[in-house]
Amino acid sequence: MLTPRDYLELSPAAARSQWSSILERTLVTQGRQVDFTPVETLLCLAASLVVNHRRFGGGTSHLAPAPVPALAVLFRRRNSSILAKMANLDGSRRNGARHEVEVAARLLGEPAELALRYRLILQAARDSGIQAADLPDFLDLEGSDAEVLLLGQEELPESDVEAAVQDASERWLRERADLDELITERLLVATARIGQHRFAHEVLHNHRHRCVFCGLSVRSAGERAPRMLVASHIKPWRVCTPTERLDVRNGLTACPTHDVAFDTGLMTVNGGLRIHIAPDVLHSVGQSPAMRAVFGRPPLDERLLIPDGASKPHAAYLRWHHENVYRSELPATSR
Repeated sequence: MLTPRDYLELSPAAARSQWSSILERTLVTQGRQVDFTPVETLLCLAASLVVNHRRFGGGTSHLAPAPVPALAVLFRRRNSSILAKMANLDGSRRNGARHEVEVAARLLGEPAELALRYRLILQAARDSGIQAADLPDFLDLEGSDAEVLLLGQEELPESDVEAAVQDASERWLRERADLDELITERLLVATARIGQHRFAHEVLHNHRHRCVFCGLSVRSAGERAPRMLVASHIKPWRVCTPTERLDVRNGLTACPTHDVAFDTGLMTVNGGLRIHIAPDVLHSVGQSPAMRAVFGRPPLDERLLIPDGASKPHAAYLRWHHENVYRSELPATSR
């Protein structure tokens, strides 16, 4: 019987032994499959950082993106099995083992610990002859000492997350007698933060890692420079429904300056994607070179710079921002 220690204290030797047993399997297409090893379970947990399993239920499991297909082939399992395990780990399926949910709550809440397990498992895979073509480094952590980087967390104050999960926590405690209050709360908070990470990742990808207001895209030494772009909600996370929080059409990629300007109502965007500047800010643009360098045209474009083929912001979110955030009135002292 597995316990949390089998996951949280996984040794290189144990990981190599588990890889050996995995490689000896044959694909089971019918009937009960062999139980997941800690190596498999932890890789499914890591995959939840980049794949939302809820989007691929029923007959759509074959559409699940990387790394789900690679893990399925390597584990001699079906895509649907990988997605089901991911659902077990975030508590959305009741038949998940309690110790797995406990491990998920611990590691999702401590990204540095998850990174250590992930690198250990990848190294054990390489020692067992499994190359990157079969098991890609889908978190880009192999050969480094970096932590798992959760994107977009600056948009989630602790108080907002706690308020959002309170009702869900009470419901879970009524429905899941196998989980205690601490594990439930930790898992729900971690799940909210992972959802925000996936949202930010998808928004950045949707806009090709470029500020939709001014076009800024910075690379250094051939890699994208960290923290030069952020992805945040048009309609803020704290007032969104669960579905709105994950909708890529509710997100914009921006440089930090234009992100703050949009979030604080100094700018807005209409349904035709035209960028509007608040009257008091526009008044200052003609008087201050520094203001002109931020809010002039250029650097601002007339309309959002949405790449061809990308999902456009939904008009309902833009309308909410215009009605609730945008500073459309010129202050009395400036009239």
